[in-house]
Amino acid sequence: MINIILIFVYLLLGVALQYVKWFPTNSYKFINKFVINVCLPALALYYIPKIQWDNKLLYLIAVTWIGFAISFFLFRFLGKKYGWSKKLIGCLIITAGLGNTSFLGFPIVNALYGPEGLKMAILVDQPGTFVVVSTLAVIVATMYSKDATSGSTIFRKVLLFPPFICFLVACFANVFGLDFHDYVQFGLTKLGSLLTPLAIISVGLQLHFDSKSQHWKFLWIGLAYKLFITPAILFVLYVLILKQHGLMIQVALIEAAMAPMIMASIVASSHGLKPRLSSMMIGFGIPISFVTLAFWYFVLQYI
Repeated sequence: MINIILIFVYLLLGVALQYVKWFPTNSYKFINKFVINVCLPALALYYIPKIQWDNKLLYLIAVTWIGFAISFFLFRFLGKKYGWSKKLIGCLIITAGLGNTSFLGFPIVNALYGPEGLKMAILVDQPGTFVVVSTLAVIVATMYSKDATSGSTIFRKVLLFPPFICFLVACFANVFGLDFHDYVQFGLTKLGSLLTPLAIISVGLQLHFDSKSQHWKFLWIGLAYKLFITPAILFVLYVLILKQHGLMIQVALIEAAMAPMIMASIVASSHGLKPRLSSMMIGFGIPISFVTLAFWYFVLQYI
Protein backbone atom coordinates (compact mmCIF):
# COMPACT_ATOMS: atom_id res chain seq x y z
CA MET A 1 0.00 0.00 0.00
CA ILE A 2 2.87 2.39 0.79
CA ASN A 3 4.13 2.03 -2.80
CA ILE A 4 0.74 3.04 -4.18
CA ILE A 5 0.55 6.06 -1.84
CA LEU A 6 4.05 7.13 -2.93
CA ILE A 7 2.93 7.10 -6.58
CA PHE A 8 0.41 9.83 -5.80
CA VAL A 9 2.95 11.74 -3.68
CA TYR A 10 5.48 11.79 -6.55
CA LEU A 11 2.78 12.76 -9.06
CA LEU A 12 1.63 15.69 -6.91
CA LEU A 13 5.26 16.73 -6.36
CA GLY A 14 5.77 16.90 -10.12
CA VAL A 15 2.62 19.02 -10.53
CA ALA A 16 3.71 21.31 -7.68
CA LEU A 17 7.16 21.85 -9.24
CA GLN A 18 5.44 23.42 -12.26
CA TYR A 19 4.67 26.41 -10.02
CA VAL A 20 8.20 26.81 -8.63
CA LYS A 21 9.67 29.74 -10.58
CA TRP A 22 13.32 28.74 -10.24
CA PHE A 23 12.69 25.13 -11.31
CA PRO A 24 13.50 24.63 -15.05
CA THR A 25 10.32 24.16 -17.10
CA ASN A 26 11.94 21.60 -19.42
CA SER A 27 13.62 19.58 -16.65
CA TYR A 28 11.36 16.63 -17.46
CA LYS A 29 13.36 16.09 -20.66
CA PHE A 30 16.55 15.48 -18.67
CA ILE A 31 14.67 13.23 -16.24
CA ASN A 32 13.24 11.22 -19.15
CA LYS A 33 16.69 10.67 -20.62
CA PHE A 34 18.09 9.50 -17.28
CA VAL A 35 15.19 7.11 -16.73
CA ILE A 36 15.45 5.62 -20.23
CA ASN A 37 19.23 5.43 -20.46
CA VAL A 38 20.12 4.48 -16.87
CA CYS A 39 17.25 3.23 -14.71
CA LEU A 40 15.48 0.98 -17.23
CA PRO A 41 18.70 -0.78 -18.38
CA ALA A 42 19.64 -1.38 -14.74
CA LEU A 43 16.38 -3.25 -14.12
CA ALA A 44 16.91 -5.42 -17.20
CA LEU A 45 20.42 -6.37 -16.15
CA TYR A 46 19.20 -7.26 -12.66
CA TYR A 47 16.03 -9.26 -13.38
CA ILE A 48 16.40 -11.00 -16.73
CA PRO A 49 19.44 -13.20 -15.89
CA LYS A 50 17.36 -14.72 -13.06
CA ILE A 51 14.37 -15.88 -15.18
CA GLN A 52 13.87 -19.67 -15.46
CA TRP A 53 12.03 -20.71 -18.63
CA ASP A 54 8.86 -22.82 -18.76
CA ASN A 55 6.46 -23.06 -21.73
CA LYS A 56 3.50 -22.29 -19.45
CA LEU A 57 5.03 -18.87 -18.88
CA LEU A 58 3.87 -17.90 -22.37
CA TYR A 59 0.45 -17.10 -20.89
CA LEU A 60 2.12 -14.42 -18.77
CA ILE A 61 4.59 -13.15 -21.35
CA ALA A 62 1.98 -12.91 -24.11
CA VAL A 63 -0.19 -10.45 -22.14
CA THR A 64 1.67 -7.35 -23.30
CA TRP A 65 2.45 -8.62 -26.79
CA ILE A 66 -1.22 -9.30 -27.50
CA GLY A 67 -2.39 -6.02 -25.96
CA PHE A 68 0.16 -3.97 -27.90
CA ALA A 69 -0.52 -5.74 -31.21
CA ILE A 70 -4.27 -5.10 -30.96
CA SER A 71 -3.62 -1.51 -29.92
CA PHE A 72 -1.48 -0.99 -33.01
CA PHE A 73 -4.06 -2.28 -35.47
CA LEU A 74 -7.04 -0.71 -33.67
CA PHE A 75 -5.72 2.85 -33.39
CA ARG A 76 -4.07 2.68 -36.80
CA PHE A 77 -7.49 1.77 -38.27
CA LEU A 78 -9.39 4.43 -36.26
CA GLY A 79 -6.78 7.05 -37.08
CA LYS A 80 -7.07 6.48 -40.80
CA LYS A 81 -10.87 6.33 -40.66
CA TYR A 82 -11.30 9.59 -38.71
CA GLY A 83 -8.29 11.48 -40.03
CA TRP A 84 -6.30 11.65 -36.80
CA SER A 85 -2.76 13.05 -36.92
CA LYS A 86 0.21 10.67 -36.97
CA LYS A 87 1.34 11.94 -33.58
CA LEU A 88 -2.06 11.22 -32.03
CA ILE A 89 -2.18 7.71 -33.48
CA GLY A 90 1.34 6.94 -32.26
CA CYS A 91 0.58 8.32 -28.81
CA LEU A 92 -2.51 6.16 -28.37
CA ILE A 93 -0.85 3.01 -29.72
CA ILE A 94 1.99 3.30 -27.22
CA THR A 95 0.25 4.63 -24.10
CA ALA A 96 -2.90 2.49 -24.43
CA GLY A 97 -0.97 -0.57 -25.58
CA LEU A 98 1.38 -0.84 -22.61
CA GLY A 99 0.36 -1.41 -19.00
CA ASN A 100 1.99 -0.39 -15.74
CA THR A 101 2.96 -3.98 -14.96
CA SER A 102 5.83 -3.18 -12.59
CA PHE A 103 5.55 0.08 -10.59
CA LEU A 104 1.82 -0.33 -10.10
CA GLY A 105 1.50 -4.01 -10.98
CA PHE A 106 4.06 -5.45 -8.57
CA PRO A 107 2.68 -3.95 -5.32
CA ILE A 108 -0.93 -4.65 -6.32
CA VAL A 109 -0.27 -8.27 -7.33
CA ASN A 110 1.78 -8.81 -4.19
CA ALA A 111 -1.09 -7.45 -2.07
CA LEU A 112 -3.71 -9.59 -3.85
CA TYR A 113 -1.85 -12.85 -4.51
CA GLY A 114 1.27 -12.80 -2.33
CA PRO A 115 4.91 -13.65 -3.19
CA GLU A 116 3.94 -16.48 -5.57
CA GLY A 117 1.83 -14.08 -7.62
CA LEU A 118 4.63 -11.51 -7.60
CA LYS A 119 7.02 -13.99 -9.23
CA MET A 120 4.53 -14.40 -12.06
CA ALA A 121 4.03 -10.63 -12.35
CA ILE A 122 7.76 -10.21 -12.95
CA LEU A 123 7.44 -12.51 -15.96
CA VAL A 124 4.61 -10.40 -17.38
CA ASP A 125 6.83 -7.36 -17.00
CA GLN A 126 10.35 -8.35 -18.01
CA PRO A 127 10.06 -10.67 -21.08
CA GLY A 128 6.75 -8.98 -21.94
CA THR A 129 6.30 -5.29 -21.19
CA PHE A 130 9.99 -4.45 -20.92
CA VAL A 131 10.88 -6.02 -24.27
CA VAL A 132 7.91 -4.41 -26.04
CA VAL A 133 8.70 -0.93 -24.72
CA SER A 134 12.36 -1.39 -25.68
CA THR A 135 11.64 -2.54 -29.22
CA LEU A 136 8.14 -2.24 -30.68
CA ALA A 137 7.29 0.97 -28.81
CA VAL A 138 10.48 2.61 -30.05
CA ILE A 139 9.72 1.48 -33.61
CA VAL A 140 6.18 2.89 -33.42
CA ALA A 141 7.42 6.13 -31.81
CA THR A 142 9.92 6.59 -34.62
CA MET A 143 7.37 5.76 -37.33
CA TYR A 144 4.83 8.28 -36.06
CA SER A 145 7.19 11.08 -34.99
CA LYS A 146 8.69 13.76 -37.19
CA ASP A 147 11.94 11.76 -37.42
CA ALA A 148 12.93 9.99 -40.60
CA THR A 149 11.18 6.65 -40.83
CA SER A 150 13.30 4.65 -43.21
CA GLY A 151 13.92 1.03 -42.30
CA SER A 152 17.59 1.70 -41.57
CA THR A 153 16.71 4.64 -39.27
CA ILE A 154 14.26 2.56 -37.24
CA PHE A 155 16.64 -0.40 -37.06
CA ARG A 156 19.51 1.82 -35.92
CA LYS A 157 17.35 3.54 -33.31
CA VAL A 158 16.23 0.24 -31.78
CA LEU A 159 19.71 -1.28 -31.96
CA LEU A 160 21.25 1.73 -30.21
CA PHE A 161 18.46 2.04 -27.63
CA PRO A 162 20.30 1.54 -24.28
CA PRO A 163 17.58 -0.61 -22.65
CA PHE A 164 17.58 -2.91 -25.70
CA ILE A 165 21.36 -3.27 -25.62
CA CYS A 166 21.18 -4.17 -21.93
CA PHE A 167 18.32 -6.55 -22.66
CA LEU A 168 20.54 -8.45 -25.12
CA VAL A 169 23.37 -8.57 -22.58
CA ALA A 170 20.95 -9.81 -19.92
CA CYS A 171 19.56 -12.50 -22.28
CA PHE A 172 23.11 -13.67 -23.01
CA ALA A 173 23.74 -13.95 -19.25
CA ASN A 174 20.47 -15.87 -18.81
CA VAL A 175 21.21 -18.38 -21.59
CA PHE A 176 24.68 -19.15 -20.24
CA GLY A 177 23.66 -19.16 -16.59
CA LEU A 178 25.66 -16.09 -15.69
CA ASP A 179 24.90 -13.25 -13.31
CA PHE A 180 26.66 -10.18 -12.00
CA HIS A 181 28.72 -9.88 -8.84
CA ASP A 182 26.77 -9.01 -5.70
CA TYR A 183 28.25 -5.51 -5.63
CA VAL A 184 27.14 -4.90 -9.22
CA GLN A 185 23.66 -6.24 -8.48
CA PHE A 186 23.43 -3.93 -5.48
CA GLY A 187 24.27 -0.97 -7.72
CA LEU A 188 21.74 -2.09 -10.33
CA THR A 189 18.94 -2.31 -7.76
CA LYS A 190 19.77 1.17 -6.45
CA LEU A 191 19.70 2.68 -9.95
CA GLY A 192 16.54 0.76 -10.80
CA SER A 193 14.83 1.99 -7.63
CA LEU A 194 15.10 5.57 -8.94
CA LEU A 195 12.87 4.74 -11.90
CA THR A 196 9.50 5.01 -10.17
CA PRO A 197 9.96 8.36 -8.36
CA LEU A 198 11.74 10.05 -11.26
CA ALA A 199 9.36 8.76 -13.92
CA ILE A 200 6.24 9.78 -12.00
CA ILE A 201 7.66 13.21 -11.10
CA SER A 202 8.36 13.67 -14.81
CA VAL A 203 4.74 12.83 -15.61
CA GLY A 204 3.59 15.34 -12.99
CA LEU A 205 5.79 18.04 -14.54
CA GLN A 206 3.98 17.54 -17.85
CA LEU A 207 0.46 17.13 -16.48
CA HIS A 208 -1.96 19.98 -17.17
CA PHE A 209 -5.63 20.03 -16.13
CA ASP A 210 -7.20 22.01 -18.95
CA SER A 211 -10.98 21.53 -19.06
CA LYS A 212 -11.04 22.88 -22.63
CA SER A 213 -8.28 20.58 -23.87
CA GLN A 214 -8.91 18.80 -27.16
CA HIS A 215 -7.35 15.68 -25.67
CA TRP A 216 -10.23 14.66 -23.38
CA LYS A 217 -12.06 12.58 -25.97
CA PHE A 218 -8.90 10.71 -26.90
CA LEU A 219 -8.01 10.23 -23.23
CA TRP A 220 -11.26 8.33 -22.61
CA ILE A 221 -10.81 6.29 -25.80
CA GLY A 222 -7.29 5.30 -24.76
CA LEU A 223 -8.27 4.47 -21.19
CA ALA A 224 -11.31 2.48 -22.31
CA TYR A 225 -9.03 0.29 -24.41
CA LYS A 226 -6.39 -0.11 -21.69
CA LEU A 227 -8.63 -0.64 -18.66
CA PHE A 228 -11.55 -2.58 -20.19
CA ILE A 229 -11.01 -3.83 -23.73
CA THR A 230 -7.52 -5.33 -23.25
CA PRO A 231 -8.39 -7.43 -20.15
CA ALA A 232 -11.74 -8.38 -21.70
CA ILE A 233 -10.05 -9.72 -24.86
CA LEU A 234 -7.54 -11.72 -22.83
CA PHE A 235 -10.31 -13.00 -20.55
CA VAL A 236 -12.17 -14.36 -23.56
CA LEU A 237 -9.00 -15.85 -25.04
CA TYR A 238 -7.51 -17.41 -21.90
CA VAL A 239 -10.61 -18.40 -19.93
CA LEU A 240 -13.41 -18.96 -22.44
CA ILE A 241 -11.48 -20.23 -25.47
CA LEU A 242 -8.33 -21.86 -24.05
CA LYS A 243 -10.10 -22.98 -20.83
CA GLN A 244 -7.24 -21.84 -18.58
CA HIS A 245 -7.75 -21.22 -14.86
CA GLY A 246 -5.75 -20.79 -11.68
CA LEU A 247 -3.38 -18.29 -10.11
CA MET A 248 -1.25 -17.79 -13.24
CA ILE A 249 -4.25 -16.73 -15.33
CA GLN A 250 -5.58 -14.46 -12.59
CA VAL A 251 -2.23 -12.68 -12.32
CA ALA A 252 -1.99 -12.40 -16.13
CA LEU A 253 -5.44 -10.80 -16.38
CA ILE A 254 -4.95 -8.44 -13.44
CA GLU A 255 -1.68 -7.27 -15.03
CA ALA A 256 -3.52 -6.80 -18.34
CA ALA A 257 -5.92 -4.45 -16.55
CA MET A 258 -3.23 -2.16 -15.13
CA ALA A 259 -3.16 1.56 -15.88
CA PRO A 260 -1.00 2.85 -18.78
CA MET A 261 2.75 2.38 -18.39
CA ILE A 262 4.81 5.33 -17.15
CA MET A 263 7.74 4.45 -19.43
CA ALA A 264 5.35 4.32 -22.41
CA SER A 265 4.35 7.90 -21.66
CA ILE A 266 8.00 8.91 -21.50
CA VAL A 267 8.86 7.16 -24.78
CA ALA A 268 5.91 8.86 -26.50
CA SER A 269 6.70 12.27 -25.01
CA SER A 270 10.40 12.07 -25.85
CA HIS A 271 9.44 11.53 -29.52
CA GLY A 272 7.02 14.46 -29.52
CA LEU A 273 3.88 12.29 -29.66
CA LYS A 274 1.31 14.45 -27.90
CA PRO A 275 3.21 14.91 -24.59
CA ARG A 276 0.17 16.36 -22.79
CA LEU A 277 -2.08 13.47 -23.76
CA SER A 278 0.70 11.04 -22.81
CA SER A 279 0.86 12.59 -19.35
CA MET A 280 -2.94 12.64 -19.01
CA MET A 281 -3.06 8.90 -19.76
CA ILE A 282 -0.89 8.38 -16.66
CA GLY A 283 -2.25 11.14 -14.45
CA PHE A 284 -5.87 10.06 -14.89
CA GLY A 285 -5.29 6.41 -15.74
CA ILE A 286 -3.64 5.48 -12.43
CA PRO A 287 -6.40 6.69 -10.05
CA ILE A 288 -9.20 5.44 -12.33
CA SER A 289 -7.52 2.03 -12.58
CA PHE A 290 -8.05 1.39 -8.86
CA VAL A 291 -11.78 1.28 -9.51
CA THR A 292 -11.52 -0.86 -12.66
CA LEU A 293 -9.00 -3.22 -11.04
CA ALA A 294 -11.47 -3.86 -8.21
CA PHE A 295 -14.03 -4.81 -10.85
CA TRP A 296 -11.68 -7.24 -12.60
CA TYR A 297 -10.50 -8.75 -9.31
CA PHE A 298 -14.15 -9.45 -8.42
CA VAL A 299 -14.74 -11.07 -11.84
CA LEU A 300 -11.62 -13.24 -11.55
CA GLN A 301 -12.77 -14.73 -8.25
CA TYR A 302 -15.27 -16.79 -10.24
CA ILE A 303 -12.91 -18.45 -12.73
